[in-house]
Amino acid sequence: MKRLIPLFVFAIILAACGGGEEATASEAPGTTPAVAEAKDIDAKKIWKIRCIACHGLYGDMGTNGAANLQEATSSLDYRINIITNGSENGVMTAFGEILDADEIEAMAKYTMSFNENLK
Repeated sequence: MKRLIPLFVFAIILAACGGGEEATASEAPGTTPAVAEAKDIDAKKIWKIRCIACHGLYGDMGTNGAANLQEATSSLDYRINIITNGSENGVMTAFGEILDADEIEAMAKYTMSFNENLK
């Protein structure tokens, strides 16, 4: 039984970072980053479903080694690549087979809204 506990914990972490149900989190009015503009794609909803478990509501949680997006200064192309293919160190899940190209671009733009210095 004790051998199953680490496996269970690992499965929960893996499921949380790879997607699943929409996370519930309270939002303070006026503090949510602007939603990316791309063909009526609700980047905020995708963020809550796919990304919030590791990056947090405002991109600064850093669970499981996730990047702090409030401090990140990477380009839009770099972010599109990371979202599509995952990170080189394997921490970031690849979403290229889960999200379409427009959704990935919307998400990359949405992540840039967390860093006020990039606006």
